[in-house]
Amino acid sequence: MSKLLIIEAPGKLKKLKAILPDWTIKASGGHIRELAKDKQDALGFQLQGNHVVCQWTPRSPQAKQTIAELRAAVKAADQVILATDEDREGETIGWHLAEELRLKNPLRATYREITSDAVKAAIANPRPLNLDLVHAGLCRSVLDKLVGFKGSPLVWQLNNGAKSVGRVQSATLHLVAELETKIRNFEPQDYWTVFVQYEEGFRAFYHGGVFSPAEAEESDATVPGEGKPDEGDRVTSQAEADRLVQIAQSQPHRVISVEGKTVLKQPPAPFTTSTLQQAASTKLKLNPETTMAVAQKLYEGGYITYMRTDATFLAPPFVEAARGWLEQHDRENLPPQIKQHKSGKNAQEAHEAVRPTDISKTPDGIVRELEGNALGLYTLIWNRTIASLCQPARIQQTRIVTQSGTVQWLAKGQMVVFEGFAKYWRSLGADAELPSIQQGQSLKRTESGSEKKQTQPPSRYSEAQLVQMMERRGIGRPSTFASTIATLKDREYVRVVKSKVEPTDRGMDVDRFLSQAMPTLVDTDFTAEMELQLDLIAEGKLNWEGWLTQWNRTQFEPALSQALRIMPQHAHAHPTSEVSCPSCETPMQQISSTKVRKGFFLKCPTCEDCVMFWNDRSQGWELPKPKAAGKVTSLPCPVCQKPLEEHTYVKEGVEKVMLRCSDDSARQQKNHKEAVYFQSSKGGFWSPKFGTVDYSVTGGS
Repeated sequence: MSKLLIIEAPGKLKKLKAILPDWTIKASGGHIRELAKDKQDALGFQLQGNHVVCQWTPRSPQAKQTIAELRAAVKAADQVILATDEDREGETIGWHLAEELRLKNPLRATYREITSDAVKAAIANPRPLNLDLVHAGLCRSVLDKLVGFKGSPLVWQLNNGAKSVGRVQSATLHLVAELETKIRNFEPQDYWTVFVQYEEGFRAFYHGGVFSPAEAEESDATVPGEGKPDEGDRVTSQAEADRLVQIAQSQPHRVISVEGKTVLKQPPAPFTTSTLQQAASTKLKLNPETTMAVAQKLYEGGYITYMRTDATFLAPPFVEAARGWLEQHDRENLPPQIKQHKSGKNAQEAHEAVRPTDISKTPDGIVRELEGNALGLYTLIWNRTIASLCQPARIQQTRIVTQSGTVQWLAKGQMVVFEGFAKYWRSLGADAELPSIQQGQSLKRTESGSEKKQTQPPSRYSEAQLVQMMERRGIGRPSTFASTIATLKDREYVRVVKSKVEPTDRGMDVDRFLSQAMPTLVDTDFTAEMELQLDLIAEGKLNWEGWLTQWNRTQFEPALSQALRIMPQHAHAHPTSEVSCPSCETPMQQISSTKVRKGFFLKCPTCEDCVMFWNDRSQGWELPKPKAAGKVTSLPCPVCQKPLEEHTYVKEGVEKVMLRCSDDSARQQKNHKEAVYFQSSKGGFWSPKFGTVDYSVTGGS
């Protein structure tokens, strides 16, 4: 009897053939069909009343060849089972295969790990295709094509190279652009931290307690509230900081309260797709795309379970095996009861978390099988999984409140009493031990002082933090996180600079326009609500064709019409700042620029020549200073022999001097491009092409 198993990824073939030697196994290579591009409006579907009529076509010449090969294999087989991946996309791919291969009553097998037991159990118990999951997949395909195809021409008219919009893509871009606007509009504020160093061996920070001496006596046992920053309460003026330091220096110090308590820190949940990408970014410096590519190889090799999931569930047989490992190797870390981790409220289907297929395969035990990023990622997954099943960590926390005069000072410390899960997944912070002292004890001050600081703007997202925000806001699903960010980078809407995602000028322009013309498209709540509708379709609670046609009729088409009306006057609008023009008091506009440190400068829409730049030294916006004429020297230009002149410029906030040709028109010529001398830190000036010259800016050659 000839048996045929059809899977998605060719990378699984070797492992599966070893498990099922009596089966013929073929790979589709993922999706074999897509919506046609040569039908009405090139959408590949028509919305007719409350129905959606789709036309499908092979997605590539390679897919067309694969279909022909699979049809031949089906004809030669007595039994055919579809074993595409265990998620909505996999179910949809299985349906496309069944349709294209003309399978009657197609059978479906799913497994979460490529191990002998899991695969054989799945093959022995096939099921019909789940059409509810298929309908959710089809709805997503049609919905994304509709939004992209109808919406993208709007941004083409921006004439800035913008190519596309998308249901998930545009909402994700808005997260980045929204944060960038906050960063650009951020106005730093000065503050001071004030401290006291004690001979007894610890440092305390100003705590803001202001009492009369009598009240202080009555409140010796008072313990300050939770949540104070490690460097105490902020002081907003130098005068107040000086006053506190003077009190610390002139008044005796004593302990008014000592609190010590043991707290439990619970183990983390095992990995979902999102948390795996975040941890890999932080600990291995891998971006989401690379993380998912490496995880795919680990899955295909039988090392981990399926890596696209938003669930934290672990199968009971695996949990028992992991507890058995702890019983044998780390008994004191075995909790009496199994810790139940809650999945997110929108977690799909009954997937498992990302975990090792065999807990006995420790990272040290497979160093000869895996290397590089594969070993690093497997180690993260193994450690996180075993940690999730361990005892909580026990931490001894100490808080000491001291007082001088009417001012209180606070010191915090912690010591890890029992590592628990942190033996495998360290996330407790460093120990900070405080000395053993008593309430009412006098203290000897050795130093006191203040430090001036500035509030900082919010930090840009790393790629992993952006994934976290997408998950938190309900934008997309595990299978789309990495690909969405990759699309934003490919479209040059965002770029990664020093591991942080920042929008490009093009990205800011696109987001600004969409926020005005089609605000629902960038509304993360709206996008999340659409994901919930897709969930209802997957659960069989909502008809996908009726929902989609109604959404298009009542929301999308009116939004497109409104956007077309808005387009002419808003296509090139710039955001307005809170700074007024010094000449006419009109609000200045923000003009994006990668050539200035803050990322944009201000320009008056009324006074054409009025621009302002941010000055880091004064922490304010300033008009450019008029350029003074450069001092002409007696040194000749190495190209035209005319005199060189001193030219002053600013680089990275530092004023510098160079020598250049004094002839303005000559400097525009190509042969003068390298005819400049830069000031050397050792004295004199140098040129990469013409060498050094002896010259001092304080006087002649």
